[in-house]
Amino acid sequence: MRIEKDTLGKVKLPDNVYYGAQTQRAVGNFPISGLRLPRQFIKAQGTVKLAAARANGSLGLLSKKILRAIEKASIEVINGTHDRHFVVDVYQAGAGTSQNMNANEVIANRAIEMLGGQKGDYKLVHPNDHVNMAQSTNDTIPSSIYISSFEAVRDDLIPALKTLRGALISKSGEFDKIVKAGRTHMQDAVPIRLGQEFSGYAESVNNDLLRLQNASKSLLNLPIGGNALGTGINAHPGFKNSIIKEIREITGINFKSCKNLFEGIQNIYPALELSAALRGIAVTLTKIANDIRLLSSGPRTGFAEIKLPAVQPGSSIMPGKVNPVMAEMLNMVCFQVMGNDTAVSYAAQASQLELNVMMPVIAHNLLFSIEILSNGINAFTKKCVTGIEADAAKCNDYAEATLAMATALNPLVGYTAAAEVSKQAYETGKTVRQIAVEDGILNREDASRILDPNKLTGK
Repeated sequence: MRIEKDTLGKVKLPDNVYYGAQTQRAVGNFPISGLRLPRQFIKAQGTVKLAAARANGSLGLLSKKILRAIEKASIEVINGTHDRHFVVDVYQAGAGTSQNMNANEVIANRAIEMLGGQKGDYKLVHPNDHVNMAQSTNDTIPSSIYISSFEAVRDDLIPALKTLRGALISKSGEFDKIVKAGRTHMQDAVPIRLGQEFSGYAESVNNDLLRLQNASKSLLNLPIGGNALGTGINAHPGFKNSIIKEIREITGINFKSCKNLFEGIQNIYPALELSAALRGIAVTLTKIANDIRLLSSGPRTGFAEIKLPAVQPGSSIMPGKVNPVMAEMLNMVCFQVMGNDTAVSYAAQASQLELNVMMPVIAHNLLFSIEILSNGINAFTKKCVTGIEADAAKCNDYAEATLAMATALNPLVGYTAAAEVSKQAYETGKTVRQIAVEDGILNREDASRILDPNKLTGK
Protein backbone atom coordinates (compact mmCIF):
# COMPACT_ATOMS: atom_id res chain seq x y z
CA MET A 1 0.00 0.00 0.00
CA ARG A 2 0.97 3.63 -0.42
CA ILE A 3 -0.45 6.85 0.97
CA GLU A 4 -1.24 9.85 -1.22
CA LYS A 5 -2.63 13.24 -0.36
CA ASP A 6 -5.21 15.37 -2.09
CA THR A 7 -6.93 18.58 -1.00
CA LEU A 8 -9.15 16.63 1.41
CA GLY A 9 -6.36 14.74 3.14
CA LYS A 10 -4.59 11.39 3.08
CA VAL A 11 -5.79 8.39 1.08
CA LYS A 12 -4.47 4.81 1.29
CA LEU A 13 -4.41 2.84 -1.98
CA PRO A 14 -2.65 -0.22 -3.43
CA ASP A 15 0.92 0.45 -4.48
CA ASN A 16 0.53 -1.47 -7.75
CA VAL A 17 -2.08 0.85 -9.25
CA TYR A 18 -1.33 3.91 -11.34
CA TYR A 19 -4.39 5.88 -10.29
CA GLY A 20 -4.18 8.14 -7.26
CA ALA A 21 -6.10 9.66 -4.38
CA GLN A 22 -9.01 11.24 -6.23
CA THR A 23 -9.67 8.08 -8.22
CA GLN A 24 -9.52 6.00 -5.06
CA ARG A 25 -12.07 8.29 -3.41
CA ALA A 26 -14.35 7.88 -6.45
CA VAL A 27 -14.05 4.10 -6.23
CA GLY A 28 -15.22 4.26 -2.63
CA ASN A 29 -17.91 6.85 -3.24
CA PHE A 30 -19.51 5.36 -6.33
CA PRO A 31 -19.89 1.57 -6.02
CA ILE A 32 -22.96 1.81 -8.25
CA SER A 33 -23.00 -0.43 -11.31
CA GLY A 34 -19.63 -1.98 -11.97
CA LEU A 35 -19.80 -0.38 -15.42
CA ARG A 36 -16.78 1.51 -16.72
CA LEU A 37 -16.46 3.85 -19.66
CA PRO A 38 -15.25 1.79 -22.63
CA ARG A 39 -11.93 1.41 -24.40
CA GLN A 40 -12.79 3.98 -27.08
CA PHE A 41 -13.37 6.66 -24.46
CA ILE A 42 -10.16 5.89 -22.58
CA LYS A 43 -8.28 6.03 -25.87
CA ALA A 44 -9.80 9.46 -26.54
CA GLN A 45 -8.77 10.64 -23.07
CA GLY A 46 -5.22 9.58 -23.85
CA THR A 47 -5.43 11.46 -27.14
CA VAL A 48 -6.53 14.68 -25.41
CA LYS A 49 -3.79 14.40 -22.77
CA LEU A 50 -1.12 13.69 -25.39
CA ALA A 51 -2.26 16.62 -27.50
CA ALA A 52 -2.36 18.93 -24.47
CA ALA A 53 1.16 17.97 -23.41
CA ARG A 54 2.51 18.58 -26.89
CA ALA A 55 0.68 21.89 -27.14
CA ASN A 56 1.97 23.07 -23.78
CA GLY A 57 5.45 21.83 -24.66
CA SER A 58 5.48 23.74 -27.93
CA LEU A 59 4.46 26.87 -26.00
CA GLY A 60 7.40 26.43 -23.62
CA LEU A 61 5.25 25.58 -20.61
CA LEU A 62 6.53 22.03 -20.01
CA SER A 63 10.14 20.97 -19.74
CA LYS A 64 11.29 18.52 -22.38
CA LYS A 65 11.86 15.87 -19.72
CA ILE A 66 8.31 16.07 -18.35
CA LEU A 67 6.85 16.42 -21.83
CA ARG A 68 8.53 13.23 -23.05
CA ALA A 69 7.38 11.28 -20.00
CA ILE A 70 3.76 12.45 -20.35
CA GLU A 71 3.88 11.72 -24.08
CA LYS A 72 5.01 8.14 -23.53
CA ALA A 73 2.48 7.51 -20.76
CA SER A 74 -0.35 9.02 -22.83
CA ILE A 75 0.54 6.85 -25.82
CA GLU A 76 0.37 3.80 -23.55
CA VAL A 77 -3.12 4.90 -22.49
CA ILE A 78 -4.10 5.33 -26.15
CA ASN A 79 -2.84 1.81 -26.87
CA GLY A 80 -4.81 0.28 -23.99
CA THR A 81 -1.85 -0.67 -21.82
CA HIS A 82 -3.42 0.72 -18.66
CA ASP A 83 -7.13 0.13 -19.17
CA ARG A 84 -7.39 -1.86 -15.95
CA HIS A 85 -6.40 1.25 -14.02
CA PHE A 86 -9.42 3.20 -15.29
CA VAL A 87 -11.77 2.14 -12.54
CA VAL A 88 -14.35 4.87 -11.95
CA ASP A 89 -17.99 3.81 -12.24
CA VAL A 90 -20.09 5.29 -15.06
CA TYR A 91 -22.38 6.81 -12.41
CA GLN A 92 -19.86 9.13 -10.83
CA ALA A 93 -19.21 12.74 -9.90
CA GLY A 94 -20.93 15.18 -12.22
CA ALA A 95 -19.30 16.25 -15.47
CA GLY A 96 -16.74 13.44 -15.15
CA THR A 97 -14.25 15.08 -12.79
CA SER A 98 -13.34 11.68 -11.36
CA GLN A 99 -12.87 10.27 -14.86
CA ASN A 100 -10.65 13.16 -15.86
CA MET A 101 -8.58 12.79 -12.70
CA ASN A 102 -8.35 9.03 -13.27
CA ALA A 103 -6.60 9.79 -16.56
CA ASN A 104 -4.47 12.54 -15.05
CA GLU A 105 -3.30 10.32 -12.20
CA VAL A 106 -2.60 7.25 -14.31
CA ILE A 107 -0.54 9.28 -16.78
CA ALA A 108 1.24 11.20 -14.04
CA ASN A 109 2.22 8.11 -12.05
CA ARG A 110 3.36 6.24 -15.14
CA ALA A 111 5.41 9.29 -16.20
CA ILE A 112 6.93 9.44 -12.71
CA GLU A 113 7.99 5.80 -13.06
CA MET A 114 9.61 6.57 -16.41
CA LEU A 115 11.58 9.35 -14.76
CA GLY A 116 12.85 6.95 -12.09
CA GLY A 117 10.54 8.07 -9.29
CA GLN A 118 7.99 6.32 -7.11
CA LYS A 119 4.26 6.46 -7.68
CA GLY A 120 2.72 9.39 -5.83
CA ASP A 121 5.85 11.54 -6.02
CA TYR A 122 4.02 14.37 -7.72
CA LYS A 123 6.98 16.73 -7.40
CA LEU A 124 8.25 15.05 -10.55
CA VAL A 125 4.99 15.04 -12.55
CA HIS A 126 1.77 16.42 -11.11
CA PRO A 127 -1.68 15.21 -12.26
CA ASN A 128 -3.18 18.70 -12.18
CA ASP A 129 -0.27 21.03 -12.77
CA HIS A 130 1.34 19.07 -15.59
CA VAL A 131 -0.99 16.44 -17.11
CA ASN A 132 -4.10 18.63 -16.76
CA MET A 133 -2.32 21.88 -17.62
CA ALA A 134 -4.60 24.41 -19.41
CA GLN A 135 -7.49 21.93 -19.25
CA SER A 136 -10.63 21.26 -17.25
CA THR A 137 -12.97 18.33 -16.89
CA ASN A 138 -15.50 20.62 -18.55
CA ASP A 139 -13.70 20.69 -21.89
CA THR A 140 -11.74 17.43 -21.87
CA ILE A 141 -14.70 15.13 -21.18
CA PRO A 142 -16.99 16.40 -23.98
CA SER A 143 -13.99 16.43 -26.31
CA SER A 144 -13.27 12.80 -25.40
CA ILE A 145 -16.93 11.92 -26.01
CA TYR A 146 -16.84 13.45 -29.49
CA ILE A 147 -13.49 11.97 -30.48
CA SER A 148 -14.40 8.46 -29.30
CA SER A 149 -17.89 8.57 -30.80
CA PHE A 150 -16.65 9.82 -34.17
CA GLU A 151 -14.04 7.07 -34.35
CA ALA A 152 -16.49 4.37 -33.25
CA VAL A 153 -19.05 5.45 -35.84
CA ARG A 154 -16.42 5.65 -38.57
CA ASP A 155 -14.64 2.39 -37.74
CA ASP A 156 -17.54 0.17 -36.62
CA LEU A 157 -21.06 1.39 -37.32
CA ILE A 158 -20.69 2.85 -40.80
CA PRO A 159 -18.95 -0.31 -42.14
CA ALA A 160 -21.66 -2.47 -40.53
CA LEU A 161 -24.44 -0.44 -42.16
CA LYS A 162 -22.70 -0.53 -45.53
CA THR A 163 -22.38 -4.30 -45.33
CA LEU A 164 -26.06 -4.67 -44.46
CA ARG A 165 -27.04 -2.31 -47.26
CA GLY A 166 -24.98 -4.35 -49.71
CA ALA A 167 -26.56 -7.61 -48.56
CA LEU A 168 -30.06 -6.18 -48.95
CA ILE A 169 -29.26 -4.83 -52.40
CA SER A 170 -27.97 -8.28 -53.37
CA LYS A 171 -31.17 -9.93 -52.15
CA SER A 172 -33.22 -7.32 -53.97
CA GLY A 173 -31.59 -8.38 -57.23
CA GLU A 174 -31.86 -12.07 -56.43
CA PHE A 175 -35.59 -11.79 -55.67
CA ASP A 176 -36.48 -9.30 -58.41
CA LYS A 177 -38.56 -11.70 -60.52
CA ILE A 178 -40.51 -13.17 -57.61
CA VAL A 179 -44.03 -11.70 -57.46
CA LYS A 180 -46.01 -11.77 -54.24
CA ALA A 181 -48.95 -10.06 -52.58
CA GLY A 182 -48.29 -6.73 -50.99
CA ARG A 183 -49.86 -6.01 -47.62
CA THR A 184 -51.09 -2.82 -46.02
CA HIS A 185 -52.86 -2.69 -42.64
CA MET A 186 -51.81 -6.38 -42.51
CA GLN A 187 -54.41 -7.07 -45.20
CA ASP A 188 -54.14 -8.06 -48.87
CA ALA A 189 -52.83 -5.33 -51.16
CA VAL A 190 -51.79 -5.14 -54.81
CA PRO A 191 -48.93 -7.33 -56.06
CA ILE A 192 -45.32 -6.41 -55.46
CA ARG A 193 -42.07 -8.16 -56.29
CA LEU A 194 -40.11 -9.53 -53.35
CA GLY A 195 -37.07 -7.79 -54.78
CA GLN A 196 -38.90 -4.47 -54.67
CA GLU A 197 -39.75 -5.06 -51.03
CA PHE A 198 -36.09 -5.71 -50.23
CA SER A 199 -35.03 -2.67 -52.24
CA GLY A 200 -37.10 -0.59 -49.83
CA TYR A 201 -35.16 -2.09 -46.92
CA ALA A 202 -31.86 -1.33 -48.63
CA GLU A 203 -32.82 2.28 -49.31
CA SER A 204 -34.01 2.76 -45.74
CA VAL A 205 -30.62 1.64 -44.46
CA ASN A 206 -28.90 3.90 -46.99
CA ASN A 207 -30.91 6.90 -45.81
CA ASP A 208 -30.02 6.16 -42.20
CA LEU A 209 -26.39 5.88 -43.22
CA LEU A 210 -26.55 9.36 -44.77
CA ARG A 211 -28.23 10.79 -41.67
CA LEU A 212 -25.59 9.17 -39.46
CA GLN A 213 -22.74 10.60 -41.52
CA ASN A 214 -24.32 14.04 -41.34
CA ALA A 215 -24.84 13.83 -37.58
CA SER A 216 -21.23 12.73 -37.13
CA LYS A 217 -20.02 16.00 -38.61
CA SER A 218 -21.22 17.88 -35.52
CA LEU A 219 -18.76 15.82 -33.45
CA LEU A 220 -15.87 17.51 -35.23
CA ASN A 221 -16.39 20.71 -33.20
CA LEU A 222 -14.47 20.35 -29.94
CA PRO A 223 -14.78 22.67 -26.91
CA ILE A 224 -11.19 21.91 -25.87
CA GLY A 225 -9.30 25.06 -24.95
CA GLY A 226 -12.34 26.58 -23.29
CA ASN A 227 -11.16 25.17 -19.98
CA ALA A 228 -13.68 25.56 -17.14
CA LEU A 229 -16.33 27.77 -18.73
CA GLY A 230 -15.11 28.75 -22.17
CA THR A 231 -12.88 31.64 -21.10
CA GLY A 232 -9.68 29.61 -21.43
CA ILE A 233 -8.57 30.66 -17.95
CA ASN A 234 -4.98 29.65 -17.06
CA ALA A 235 -4.31 28.60 -20.65
CA HIS A 236 -1.75 30.21 -22.92
CA PRO A 237 -3.41 32.33 -25.65
CA GLY A 238 -2.04 29.97 -28.26
CA PHE A 239 -3.14 26.78 -26.48
CA LYS A 240 -6.55 26.36 -28.12
CA ASN A 241 -5.27 26.42 -31.68
CA SER A 242 -2.24 24.36 -30.76
CA ILE A 243 -4.15 21.51 -29.07
CA ILE A 244 -6.67 21.31 -31.92
CA LYS A 245 -3.76 21.02 -34.35
CA GLU A 246 -2.19 18.26 -32.24
CA ILE A 247 -5.48 16.34 -31.99
CA ARG A 248 -5.84 16.48 -35.78
CA GLU A 249 -2.32 15.13 -36.22
CA ILE A 250 -2.80 12.32 -33.68
CA THR A 251 -6.18 11.16 -34.99
CA GLY A 252 -5.96 12.07 -38.67
CA ILE A 253 -9.44 13.58 -38.32
CA ASN A 254 -10.24 17.18 -39.19
CA PHE A 255 -11.37 18.32 -35.75
CA LYS A 256 -11.79 22.04 -35.15
CA SER A 257 -12.66 24.39 -32.33
CA CYS A 258 -16.25 25.17 -31.44
CA LYS A 259 -17.44 28.45 -32.94
CA ASN A 260 -18.48 29.53 -29.43
CA LEU A 261 -16.66 27.80 -26.56
CA PHE A 262 -19.21 28.96 -24.01
CA GLU A 263 -22.03 27.21 -25.90
CA GLY A 264 -19.78 24.20 -26.45
CA ILE A 265 -19.31 23.75 -22.70
CA GLN A 266 -22.85 24.72 -21.67
CA ASN A 267 -24.37 22.05 -23.92
CA ILE A 268 -23.57 18.69 -25.38
CA TYR A 269 -25.77 18.87 -28.44
CA PRO A 270 -23.48 16.97 -30.85
CA ALA A 271 -23.98 13.90 -28.65
CA LEU A 272 -27.73 14.50 -28.68
CA GLU A 273 -27.74 14.80 -32.47
CA LEU A 274 -25.76 11.60 -32.89
CA SER A 275 -27.98 9.74 -30.42
CA ALA A 276 -31.04 10.81 -32.41
CA ALA A 277 -29.45 9.38 -35.56
CA LEU A 278 -28.78 6.11 -33.72
CA ARG A 279 -32.40 6.02 -32.60
CA GLY A 280 -33.46 6.49 -36.22
CA ILE A 281 -31.30 3.55 -37.25
CA ALA A 282 -32.90 1.48 -34.49
CA VAL A 283 -36.38 2.36 -35.75
CA THR A 284 -35.47 1.32 -39.30
CA LEU A 285 -33.87 -1.93 -38.19
CA THR A 286 -36.82 -2.77 -35.96
CA LYS A 287 -39.12 -2.49 -38.96
CA ILE A 288 -36.85 -4.66 -41.11
CA ALA A 289 -36.40 -7.28 -38.38
CA ASN A 290 -40.15 -7.43 -37.75
CA ASP A 291 -40.84 -7.83 -41.47
CA ILE A 292 -38.29 -10.61 -41.72
CA ARG A 293 -40.01 -12.38 -38.83
CA LEU A 294 -43.43 -12.03 -40.47
CA LEU A 295 -42.32 -13.03 -43.95
CA SER A 296 -40.61 -16.13 -42.56
CA SER A 297 -43.41 -17.05 -40.16
CA GLY A 298 -44.60 -20.62 -40.33
CA PRO A 299 -43.27 -22.70 -41.87
CA ARG A 300 -46.77 -24.17 -42.38
CA THR A 301 -49.13 -21.80 -40.62
CA GLY A 302 -47.64 -18.40 -41.45
CA PHE A 303 -46.57 -16.36 -44.47
CA ALA A 304 -43.57 -18.59 -45.20
CA GLU A 305 -42.56 -16.47 -48.20
CA ILE A 306 -38.93 -16.58 -47.18
CA LYS A 307 -36.80 -19.08 -45.31
CA LEU A 308 -34.13 -17.98 -42.83
CA PRO A 309 -30.90 -19.83 -42.09
CA ALA A 310 -31.30 -22.21 -39.17
CA VAL A 311 -28.62 -21.14 -36.72
CA GLN A 312 -29.81 -22.86 -33.53
CA PRO A 313 -32.71 -24.91 -32.12
CA GLY A 314 -35.68 -22.74 -31.27
CA SER A 315 -37.39 -24.52 -28.41
CA SER A 316 -36.52 -26.44 -25.27
CA ILE A 317 -39.74 -28.47 -25.53
CA MET A 318 -40.92 -28.48 -29.19
CA PRO A 319 -38.56 -30.66 -31.25
CA GLY A 320 -37.51 -29.35 -34.64
CA LYS A 321 -38.70 -25.81 -34.01
CA VAL A 322 -36.47 -23.11 -35.51
CA ASN A 323 -37.01 -19.47 -34.58
CA PRO A 324 -35.94 -16.19 -36.28
CA VAL A 325 -33.39 -15.63 -33.53
CA MET A 326 -31.14 -13.19 -35.37
CA ALA A 327 -34.07 -10.87 -36.07
CA GLU A 328 -35.17 -11.21 -32.45
CA MET A 329 -31.68 -10.30 -31.28
CA LEU A 330 -31.68 -7.25 -33.51
CA ASN A 331 -35.04 -6.19 -32.09
CA MET A 332 -33.62 -6.31 -28.57
CA VAL A 333 -30.57 -4.31 -29.60
CA CYS A 334 -32.80 -1.68 -31.17
CA PHE A 335 -35.02 -1.41 -28.10
CA GLN A 336 -31.92 -0.90 -25.95
CA VAL A 337 -30.67 1.83 -28.29
CA MET A 338 -34.03 3.61 -28.08
CA GLY A 339 -33.80 3.46 -24.29
CA ASN A 340 -30.24 4.75 -24.38
CA ASP A 341 -31.39 7.67 -26.52
CA THR A 342 -34.01 8.53 -23.91
CA ALA A 343 -31.29 8.60 -21.24
CA VAL A 344 -29.09 10.79 -23.44
CA SER A 345 -31.98 13.14 -24.14
CA TYR A 346 -32.78 13.62 -20.46
CA ALA A 347 -29.11 14.04 -19.59
CA ALA A 348 -28.59 16.56 -22.41
CA GLN A 349 -31.50 18.69 -21.29
CA ALA A 350 -30.08 18.72 -17.75
CA SER A 351 -27.55 21.41 -18.70
CA GLN A 352 -27.61 24.24 -16.16
CA LEU A 353 -26.01 27.64 -16.52
CA GLU A 354 -22.39 27.16 -17.69
CA LEU A 355 -22.16 23.36 -17.76
CA ASN A 356 -23.80 20.01 -18.40
CA VAL A 357 -22.78 17.78 -15.49
CA MET A 358 -24.36 14.59 -16.84
CA MET A 359 -21.63 13.82 -19.35
CA PRO A 360 -20.45 10.42 -18.03
CA VAL A 361 -23.88 8.82 -18.50
CA ILE A 362 -24.13 10.42 -21.95
CA ALA A 363 -20.75 8.98 -22.91
CA HIS A 364 -21.74 5.53 -21.65
CA ASN A 365 -25.08 5.36 -23.44
CA LEU A 366 -23.81 6.85 -26.68
CA LEU A 367 -20.83 4.52 -27.01
CA PHE A 368 -22.89 1.54 -25.82
CA SER A 369 -25.45 2.19 -28.56
CA ILE A 370 -22.76 2.40 -31.22
CA GLU A 371 -21.18 -0.82 -29.99
CA ILE A 372 -24.30 -2.97 -29.84
CA LEU A 373 -25.70 -1.58 -33.10
CA SER A 374 -22.43 -2.34 -34.89
CA ASN A 375 -22.19 -5.85 -33.48
CA GLY A 376 -25.91 -6.56 -33.87
CA ILE A 377 -26.00 -5.42 -37.50
CA ASN A 378 -22.92 -7.46 -38.37
CA ALA A 379 -24.37 -10.61 -36.81
CA PHE A 380 -27.79 -10.07 -38.40
CA THR A 381 -26.25 -9.54 -41.84
CA LYS A 382 -23.91 -12.51 -41.65
CA LYS A 383 -26.16 -15.03 -39.90
CA CYS A 384 -29.50 -14.04 -41.41
CA VAL A 385 -29.74 -11.69 -44.40
CA THR A 386 -27.08 -13.27 -46.60
CA GLY A 387 -28.69 -16.69 -46.22
CA ILE A 388 -32.33 -15.75 -46.84
CA GLU A 389 -34.06 -17.91 -49.45
CA ALA A 390 -37.38 -17.21 -51.14
CA ASP A 391 -40.27 -19.59 -51.75
CA ALA A 392 -41.20 -18.39 -55.24
CA ALA A 393 -44.19 -20.74 -55.56
CA LYS A 394 -45.68 -19.59 -52.27
CA CYS A 395 -45.15 -15.95 -53.23
CA ASN A 396 -46.80 -16.49 -56.62
CA ASP A 397 -49.79 -18.20 -55.02
CA TYR A 398 -50.32 -15.20 -52.76
CA ALA A 399 -49.97 -12.83 -55.71
CA GLU A 400 -52.73 -14.65 -57.58
CA ALA A 401 -54.91 -14.91 -54.48
CA THR A 402 -54.78 -11.32 -53.24
CA LEU A 403 -58.21 -9.70 -53.43
CA ALA A 404 -56.54 -6.37 -54.20
CA MET A 405 -55.97 -7.65 -57.74
CA ALA A 406 -59.38 -6.09 -58.35
CA THR A 407 -57.63 -2.72 -58.28
CA ALA A 408 -56.55 -3.33 -61.87
CA LEU A 409 -60.25 -3.40 -62.87
CA ASN A 410 -60.89 0.17 -61.66
CA PRO A 411 -60.12 1.82 -65.04
CA LEU A 412 -62.44 -0.66 -66.82
CA VAL A 413 -65.51 -0.93 -64.59
CA GLY A 414 -64.97 1.63 -61.84
CA TYR A 415 -64.21 1.31 -58.16
CA THR A 416 -67.67 0.11 -57.05
CA ALA A 417 -67.95 -2.70 -59.59
CA ALA A 418 -64.35 -3.75 -58.92
CA ALA A 419 -65.14 -3.88 -55.21
CA GLU A 420 -68.04 -6.25 -55.99
CA VAL A 421 -65.67 -8.55 -57.86
CA SER A 422 -63.34 -8.56 -54.87
CA LYS A 423 -66.24 -9.33 -52.55
CA GLN A 424 -67.39 -12.26 -54.70
CA ALA A 425 -63.86 -13.62 -54.85
CA TYR A 426 -63.64 -13.51 -51.07
CA GLU A 427 -67.01 -15.15 -50.50
CA THR A 428 -66.44 -17.93 -53.05
CA GLY A 429 -62.78 -18.57 -52.37
CA LYS A 430 -61.98 -17.94 -56.03
CA THR A 431 -59.44 -15.53 -57.50
CA VAL A 432 -60.30 -12.09 -58.83
CA ARG A 433 -59.27 -13.33 -62.27
CA GLN A 434 -61.75 -16.22 -62.11
CA ILE A 435 -64.65 -13.98 -61.07
CA ALA A 436 -63.81 -11.39 -63.74
CA VAL A 437 -64.03 -14.07 -66.43
CA GLU A 438 -67.12 -15.76 -64.99
CA ASP A 439 -68.98 -12.43 -64.76
CA GLY A 440 -68.06 -11.57 -68.34
CA ILE A 441 -66.05 -8.51 -67.38
CA LEU A 442 -63.00 -9.88 -69.19
CA ASN A 443 -62.35 -12.76 -71.57
CA ARG A 444 -59.65 -15.23 -70.63
CA GLU A 445 -57.02 -13.60 -72.85
CA ASP A 446 -57.67 -10.09 -71.51
CA ALA A 447 -57.87 -11.42 -67.95
CA SER A 448 -54.44 -13.03 -68.31
CA ARG A 449 -53.05 -9.78 -69.69
CA ILE A 450 -54.75 -7.21 -67.44
CA LEU A 451 -54.56 -9.26 -64.27
CA ASP A 452 -51.00 -10.48 -64.72
CA PRO A 453 -49.49 -9.96 -61.25
CA ASN A 454 -46.00 -9.38 -62.67
CA LYS A 455 -47.16 -6.55 -64.94
CA LEU A 456 -49.00 -4.93 -62.06
CA THR A 457 -45.72 -4.49 -60.14
CA GLY A 458 -44.36 -1.91 -62.60
CA LYS A 459 -40.72 -1.77 -63.60
